[in-house]
Amino acid sequence: MTKADIVETIYEKVGLSKRESARIVDMIFDIMKNKLEFGENVKISGFGSFSVRDKNARRGRNPQTGEEIIISSRRVLSFKPSNVLRKQINNF
Repeated sequence: MTKADIVETIYEKVGLSKRESARIVDMIFDIMKNKLEFGENVKISGFGSFSVRDKNARRGRNPQTGEEIIISSRRVLSFKPSNVLRKQINNF
């Protein structure tokens, strides 16, 4: 499913114009991105939660050359599905 599919679904089910539907979807994603950027968790009841974690720098290996390299520290996005979503996916 793409963002365009979400916009199309809102357009069909709610009856808003495609432009208004796209604006709403963009606004929701912008709010989520801003909250995650500042370290806040985003929890959507019945769907799951998004969070940002810090990963420490670590040693790794280039698989092509075997050369040891340092993988820099970074922030990663994590998603944990809710129990409701897990059950729905497993009982389709």
